[in-house]
Amino acid sequence: MESLIKQLIEFLSIEFTVVLTAALPVIELRGAIPVGISLGLTPIHATMLSLIGSMIPVPFILFGIRPVLNYLKHTKPFRKLAMGITDRSINNNGHKIQKYGAWGLILIVALPLPGTGVWSGSLLAALLDIRFKWAFPAILFGNILAAIIIMCISQGFLNILT
Repeated sequence: MESLIKQLIEFLSIEFTVVLTAALPVIELRGAIPVGISLGLTPIHATMLSLIGSMIPVPFILFGIRPVLNYLKHTKPFRKLAMGITDRSINNNGHKIQKYGAWGLILIVALPLPGTGVWSGSLLAALLDIRFKWAFPAILFGNILAAIIIMCISQGFLNILT
């Protein structure tokens, strides 16, 4: 019985590690899926946990980032930082979302490249005043596409094609 409990705790801690890794900025599910697979999870299981974990911050970013940045813009030590985040986010990818709407947001989230992903897409959606009912499904769909791409890369699927 004790060994069974120990195995259950170990398994749940692996799952928690994958979910937590996916919720982190920059790493997101692009890093969490390979982490989950390397810790012994099946690719599908690692992908599902990573999707869940990476979507956890989305509502907080969509609803909370603007008030935080507005507050920071009015404080002397953080004014430059807040302005830099806002300007850099809008200048780097904002035009894609403004031009293509929800499809642009899906593209920003789905591309597994540096500076893209759920955190960037959520930040852009919040800064561009995209309503939650449009932003959340677009971010979710883009994240699902990114998860499929990363899972295929992790499994060497793209090596088969070349």
